[in-house]
Amino acid sequence: MRSTLALALSFDRPVKLLLVNQLTINVGFYMLMPYLAGHLSGTLALPAALVGLILGIRNLSQQGMFLVGGTLADRLGCKPMIIAGCGLRTVAFLLLAVADSILMLVVASALTGFAGALFNPAVRAYLAREAGARKVEAFAAFNVFAQLGVLIGPLIGLVLNGMAFKLVCLTAGLMFAALTIAQTRALPSREHPRAREKRGVLLDWREVIANRPFLLFSLAMIGSYVLSFQVYLGLPLEVRRVTGSELGVTLIFVVSGLLTISGQARVTAWAARRWRPPEAIGRGLVLMGLAFVPLALAAPLVGDAAVPAGGIAHALLLLPVLGTAVLLSVATMIIYPFEMATIVTVGGPHMVATYYGLYSTLAGIGVAAGNLLSGWALDLGGSAGLPSLPWLVMVLIGMGCAAAVRALDRSGRLATSPEAPVAV
Repeated sequence: MRSTLALALSFDRPVKLLLVNQLTINVGFYMLMPYLAGHLSGTLALPAALVGLILGIRNLSQQGMFLVGGTLADRLGCKPMIIAGCGLRTVAFLLLAVADSILMLVVASALTGFAGALFNPAVRAYLAREAGARKVEAFAAFNVFAQLGVLIGPLIGLVLNGMAFKLVCLTAGLMFAALTIAQTRALPSREHPRAREKRGVLLDWREVIANRPFLLFSLAMIGSYVLSFQVYLGLPLEVRRVTGSELGVTLIFVVSGLLTISGQARVTAWAARRWRPPEAIGRGLVLMGLAFVPLALAAPLVGDAAVPAGGIAHALLLLPVLGTAVLLSVATMIIYPFEMATIVTVGGPHMVATYYGLYSTLAGIGVAAGNLLSGWALDLGGSAGLPSLPWLVMVLIGMGCAAAVRALDRSGRLATSPEAPVAV
């Protein structure tokens, strides 16, 4: 953590503000969202289908609007979109505190997602521009502050939710309100030349979609999001299968978060000394695929009957899952900073937020499709008596993505965009 703090303090004031901004955003978001489903199904007694619909609307409104949010950031400026997104999430969370009808819940959920679509591409574009040649380091620090928020938020939410869910909503809403005011006053405005252009938005989108290196890189990286999402899907299911307990699920998130917070800066510096960005991404993808080997080897040795909670046997059953979680965390630490910098490299400096927006949308679509594939593999592995099958599929996905990135690198498609040279 000390080296991460030293890294964060080495940046100029705007980057420091963006790091604190992301920490606060994640604390506010994760103090509320993990407990929303319980509030909807418990306190409000909504059927599971409606709970799924309301939560799905949030995800759809965010993933589907990332491109719009990125375009607005390029056209109107990153600071206005960051402020607008945080302000809109303030309204959404305060609305959740008083929502007592399906319509209000749907509106609040949609606003929560749209708010993320406004500020997420803007924050990343602002950070990339401010960091300049230090993009990789900046995104390494950014990931640490984001993960710290993911760890702190649920703990605060757990305490507040024990008193009242409305208190969680009010606290999170007030945090976003304070963040909105603070950024209005403290975050420097940075006018972008594209704000003065008269060219239509559709032409911008046509240019982005016609950027083959960017699209090919985006498609090659989709598998990495499918694999990393197994922390939320495959690994918890495996923990419950072999132990019948939720303790291992909690340990997965705690171990992953602490590893990122303590090791991201060192891992990034180590990788940057040895590899070019495409090489680091490729090797990270290989490790991400290999992360599932412990589960593939251990799955046939574990029966379907869960071991009662506690004891040495329980701990031993968790070791392959935790091993996979650790390797996934290290792989993500290697990939993420170089991945974010490479998007700017292949896209060019003039529509950074638009590129980030479309990249996030494609990743979201890929995760949705990948969840269907991984869910099918998990079901098939269980029904066919092939418990290693889903994990071998994950290994192949990682290796396939690594091969695709390596092919793009060898062909020169991941070199700096001809639009303008950008240091990474």
